[in-house]
Amino acid sequence: MAGSKDYYEMLGVSKTATDEELKKAYRQLAKKYHPDSHEGEDKKGAEEKFKQVSEAYSVLADKQKRAQYDQFGSNFENPGFGGGGGAEGYNGFGGFDFSGFSGGMDIDLEDILGSVFGSGFGGFSSSSKAERPSKGADLRYNMHLTFEEAVFGVNKDVNVTRNETCSNCSGSGARPGTSSPTCDKCAGKGKVQTVQNTIMGAFSQVKTCDKCNGTGKYNPNPCDKCSGSGIASKTKKINIKIPAGIDNGQAVSLRGEGDIGKKGGPNGDLFIVVAVAPHKVFTRNGFDILFDMKVPFTKAALGGTITIPTLEGEMEFNIPEGTETASKFKIRGKGVPSMRGSSRGDLEFTVHVDVPRKLTEKQREVLIQFADAMGDEVNKKKNFFGR
Repeated sequence: MAGSKDYYEMLGVSKTATDEELKKAYRQLAKKYHPDSHEGEDKKGAEEKFKQVSEAYSVLADKQKRAQYDQFGSNFENPGFGGGGGAEGYNGFGGFDFSGFSGGMDIDLEDILGSVFGSGFGGFSSSSKAERPSKGADLRYNMHLTFEEAVFGVNKDVNVTRNETCSNCSGSGARPGTSSPTCDKCAGKGKVQTVQNTIMGAFSQVKTCDKCNGTGKYNPNPCDKCSGSGIASKTKKINIKIPAGIDNGQAVSLRGEGDIGKKGGPNGDLFIVVAVAPHKVFTRNGFDILFDMKVPFTKAALGGTITIPTLEGEMEFNIPEGTETASKFKIRGKGVPSMRGSSRGDLEFTVHVDVPRKLTEKQREVLIQFADAMGDEVNKKKNFFGR
């Protein structure tokens, strides 16, 4: 190979390098010398290096061309050796056209550069993501619960409308009894390449084929039910188990119950978001339940048993004598259950001493006697309204 280019040396690999070793070496060098990574005087040298390593990889990555190169050297690409194209695809300032490299190779330099630099770097804009399997859309369902349903949990059936495989065409998108031929615009690849010449150079862009939408198949007879998409909307009844202790605004997720995935991708998820109605007696604070309780002033003064409400029904509670307004009492384990364990919050109530507004004559006399015993000065005469 006297006088020819040493492609192995350009990539820094041995002559026995495997396909994987070649690809790895090319990725590293392409990233290092890509012109868009350099500025000023360095840019010109980087462009030349990038051109060389791209040329070397385009030959060595193809088994047939590599065999010819090993036998004849880089001259095998000159007229008379049946070569194709060389590496003249670089055309200035980040615009590369690698179509001349393919020449029967089973490689895609655009895909390699896209994985190194990311989508759209240096003039590449690949839409291959749309052609790969992708997860279906997640769905949201708003569920209304009573206060008790949120505290103790509940099972409910809901009707969810989602995208599923079309039952009429089994997802093919073609009318039953017909087939979908290979797309003639993209030759079944699902993407097409366009080159745009600008004052900055030529920019090569890869886009999803607009004729087959990236499927590689053209559908001249679309399914009547799904209009050729292979996907149809369907309503399904799903039983939802709402766990005890769920709070307002929280959600339950059901994996795989969302829209169907694309290109064999997984289904999306279904999120049940709950809205809890307020209770006429209780309010919630974390896992504790709070409420206010009126207590007759005689019970507050003398102490005794009162009846209080709970979520499981009424129960008796003893308050001590001398209980004042705004006193708080707590009952352990009568609150909201924890969603992640067996623990439970508390029931807490605030006492409000209920002073009667109207007294009988006997009640008034008794209270006056009590006030005298306490040494308190009180109004012992009825006011105008009392008379």
